[in-house]
Amino acid sequence: MTIDQFIAWAGSQGWLLLAFFAALPLAAAGLNRLAGSAAAHGPWRYGYAVLAYLCCIPGMFAASITLYTLFLLRANLLRVNVLVYFLPIVSMAATLLVIGRAVRFERIPGFGRLAGLMVLLGASFLTVLLLDRLRVLAVFGGSVVWLGLAALALYVVLRLGLRKLTRSGN
Repeated sequence: MTIDQFIAWAGSQGWLLLAFFAALPLAAAGLNRLAGSAAAHGPWRYGYAVLAYLCCIPGMFAASITLYTLFLLRANLLRVNVLVYFLPIVSMAATLLVIGRAVRFERIPGFGRLAGLMVLLGASFLTVLLLDRLRVLAVFGGSVVWLGLAALALYVVLRLGLRKLTRSGN
């Protein structure tokens, strides 16, 4: 299954997508009510961690394909499936907003790594966009496999650079 086929399949599951991504901010609001003032302590933090991962992984994927479609493919975003391209991003923002009202993100287990992944994806995309706009890849002339390997090497270099910049082992 290619990514394009996966996106088409996900687009055909409209009600399922809508139910899942609408449930995430509602579950965060429900957890806020259940946890009350103890949201930043104890087992509640792990519930917030699960919700953060459930909203951020698809949200980052949707943001990546949306930016790729807009800037690299130069496709018209008016013709894409809203539930696949934009709903995960809106759900991620809403869920993180609701979670952020109850607990600081530093208190959520694993959120630092998730935020680091978001930064790395953004930096990698910005680098690829810059290379595309500068037409550096026109000289490349290699196959898609070599381009993928170059992107992987770029990701590793950015990861090492970010680790040295922040001086953390995360």
